[in-house]
Amino acid sequence: MALHFLVEACSGAAVGDTVSLSGAEAKHAAVVRRVRVGESVTVGDGSGVWLEGTVADVSASRVDVTITAQSAAAAPKVRLVLVQALAKGDRDELAVQTSCELGVDEIVPWQASRSVSRWEGAKATKGRERWATIVREAAKQAHRPWVPSVSEASSTAQVIARAGGARMLVLDPTATAKLSDVAVDAEADHDVMLVVGPEGGISPEELEKFEAAGAERVRLGDTVLRTSTAGPAAISVLSVALGRW
Repeated sequence: MALHFLVEACSGAAVGDTVSLSGAEAKHAAVVRRVRVGESVTVGDGSGVWLEGTVADVSASRVDVTITAQSAAAAPKVRLVLVQALAKGDRDELAVQTSCELGVDEIVPWQASRSVSRWEGAKATKGRERWATIVREAAKQAHRPWVPSVSEASSTAQVIARAGGARMLVLDPTATAKLSDVAVDAEADHDVMLVVGPEGGISPEELEKFEAAGAERVRLGDTVLRTSTAGPAAISVLSVALGRW
């Protein structure tokens, strides 16, 4: 499969045009991935534009691609939104990376009451930027025409407020309903918001607040998954249910 690269300002490109990779993207293409003149690649803007092309020129600071085909991928009608609790180490980052590869459409960092990691002040900005970088690279690796967005870190109250008309599913290993038994409609007019807790789980108080806001508690199976695994596993189940896979 051809290598995929992101160039935000390529939405107006047509067949026969030249699109140039520059900066870090050009260096990654030329130095890390070692693309060569004549090689077939794909280029996107992260917002649905999909271009096929042939490498016309390569340098460490610029890679030119001649466009041979152009198309646009529609955004999914039902978006999968992962509310991922902040976790210690790199477990939340692993969840973010894998969920992006598996099809999540938006990620909301959640400052849960039991989160060991705390995002405050400058750390919140740095953390969001770090997650956005992980998402961008994972989307490229997975050849996704739409790059998921990363929202600002949210408290439990903010998560509930932003849910709006979304269908909120809270992963809870003590729930009686299984996620695989939940019916989801790919033509619905609402997002599906999936809430994943930290290592210590979601507190009883948070569960009560989510349920009071209309959330449904669901479990993945008979075992308890880590926070780095639960979200991606649930995204996989929902991707099948929505007919994406």
